[in-house]
Amino acid sequence: MSEANWMEQLEKVIARPIRQLQVPVQEWKSLVSAEESHVLYLQKNAVSPGDCITLPSGLLWFVVRGSDSSLDLIEVDPGSLTDMEIRLISWTLSQLKMAQMPIFAGLTDSERHANELGAWIVEQLNNGDTQNSVPERLIGRGKVFTTMIPFLLVSEQTELGRTSYSELEKLLRTFLAEEIMLIPLQEQEWLVLGPVSLIRDAQSEDREEESEESLEESLASIAMGLHEMLASESIGECHLTVSHPISPIHSIVATAALLRETVNLGRAFHVGTNIHFPWLLHLERLLSTIPESQRIRFVEQALKRTDVFLEPEILTTLETFFSLDCNVSETAKKLYIHRNTLLYRLDKLKQETELDVRQFRDAVLVKIILLLYKVTKRK
Repeated sequence: MSEANWMEQLEKVIARPIRQLQVPVQEWKSLVSAEESHVLYLQKNAVSPGDCITLPSGLLWFVVRGSDSSLDLIEVDPGSLTDMEIRLISWTLSQLKMAQMPIFAGLTDSERHANELGAWIVEQLNNGDTQNSVPERLIGRGKVFTTMIPFLLVSEQTELGRTSYSELEKLLRTFLAEEIMLIPLQEQEWLVLGPVSLIRDAQSEDREEESEESLEESLASIAMGLHEMLASESIGECHLTVSHPISPIHSIVATAALLRETVNLGRAFHVGTNIHFPWLLHLERLLSTIPESQRIRFVEQALKRTDVFLEPEILTTLETFFSLDCNVSETAKKLYIHRNTLLYRLDKLKQETELDVRQFRDAVLVKIILLLYKVTKRK
């Protein structure tokens, strides 16, 4: 059950509104020791979920969770609540915390906030609510108002080699500079927000070389450098994607959805590639919506021979040919073969499939077939 859901249920049960708030630990301790406040339930010497006090105003404060410096509380007007009902609320919070809620005790304020924000983002993604803005209680230190570069990092590490939050944050700060946000989503999946100054720095370097990059080229260059650094460190094998700069307060959920989709498309259509860019996967995004039965039917109807793409030489030749915009001379150079050898391979493909990739119409068809063939389960 999400935090929003259990709070709604609790409001219905006690028939009165609940207000969320955050207070410094020191303020709570001062109230506990004050004569005008009445301590109802303190389960341990340390502050724990379910602890409850009555304020001089008569309102009840219940601890939901906390860190070394601050506490997340709910405030309730007791009204006609009986002592037994108040005890039940206290007990429910303590049990809910242990059974379902993430444990944030002992974490730094920034890590606790990152975990809470990540949990909220995942909840919105699961519910399909990608247009929601960050709620006020999760705004934190205001970084969500700053335009930032979003990355999604997915590690392939086994359980024994998993990277901790603090280790990864330290690595990222050495590459992306100090002003970053690291937000855990699922296990070994992180949303990373970096400063837009990285783009200006990248483009400044290119101006010195008299070859200014586009925004997407700069983002790709940053992502490739970041992936190289991460792959060489303890995080090891990982997938990385990046998108255009965003204002997180309004776009963080929609961007997380786009980046997740990009990683999934890259894994499916481009096996062996670990860096994926959403602006290069438009066709893959469209083809992924086609049911598998229709993919199989399309490939079988479009090809005279379906086994031709299983030949490594043909597959490598076509992928290189398409990556170089169907340029014969550049493809031959990239493959370290003579131009005539390349033309021979393309002529052989034409004979076996009746498709000439030097013609635009056939090149588009073969490109689609290649992509579909990669994700179609061959019987």
